Amino acid sequence: MRNSPHTTTTVRTLTMNTFDSPFTAASTALEVVEGIDLTGRTAVVTGAASGIGIETARALAHAGADVTIAVRDLDAGRRVADDIARSSGGAVVQVRPLDLADIAAVDRFTTEWTGPLHLLVNNAGIMMTPELHTPLGWELQFATNHLGHAALAIGLHGALAEADGARIISVSSSGHGMSDIVYEDLFFRQRPYDAGHAYGQSKTANVLLAVGATRRWEADGITANAVMPGGIWTNLQRHWDPEVLAATKARAAAAGMSAKTPQQGAATSVFAATSPLLDGVGGLYLEDCREAEVVPAIIDGVSGVRPYALDPQNADRLWEVTVDLLGEARR
Repeated sequence: MRNSPHTTTTVRTLTMNTFDSPFTAASTALEVVEGIDLTGRTAVVTGAASGIGIETARALAHAGADVTIAVRDLDAGRRVADDIARSSGGAVVQVRPLDLADIAAVDRFTTEWTGPLHLLVNNAGIMMTPELHTPLGWELQFATNHLGHAALAIGLHGALAEADGARIISVSSSGHGMSDIVYEDLFFRQRPYDAGHAYGQSKTANVLLAVGATRRWEADGITANAVMPGGIWTNLQRHWDPEVLAATKARAAAAGMSAKTPQQGAATSVFAATSPLLDGVGGLYLEDCREAEVVPAIIDGVSGVRPYALDPQNADRLWEVTVDLLGEARR
């Protein structure tokens, strides 16, 4: 019998080394879902028109899930859906519009959703953009990477609760090590804009969203975990200075650090979404299909998670600030 990863259990947050994953940094998303049956399960993957989002959606569809890819570019989304259908034996993949920087658009998506939602993969993201703000004055990386995804998860809470053991996957990054949440100046209105710090703050928020959602929604059987995909060269780096990007790639190569393929980069997201090892488990930061080590200082390379990103009080504070900001946006 193929494994089903969605047995209702009491939610618990694990500590280090409490499960032994059979997968590694070299594993691919399709390898992770081998033997997993998601027939009858629904999944939403944001930002699945490029990069690891494509491979995440492909693996979930391959395992039998009814997948909706939520994207800004519908034409690109349709091309991806057609490609997944061809590679997955005719799987039907829905495409729906979603602009995470526009809370009204997020609300339309959640209002129009019907039925239970078993898997919400908050995969979309932008990185190291020039200083840009939404019409509400929100710094764009924080608005897109965190606030839009928070609004999506909160808006879909009823559908997730209805699913009887839903999972939220919050795609973060080792970039969270560049910044904790600067509550006094979330949107760089008082301090000089720093693209790296803005990105880091948004990626810390991605982890804290997983911690906060698990703390609040465990009675509904909803778990949330954050994932670090690994070092992957995709369109995500399009805002980098070309010389900086080339130098970064050269340093990584000189250090013997091999970049992951998109198929390998999607593996940890798919592991968080489907592995029976994570039944009822929430509030973790995963990398290479296993729990990451908590590191007290600057992250070395792409490994480890900073304590502030897993701190429950920090998660509670961010949740309250987020709810307030979303409320203001709807007035």
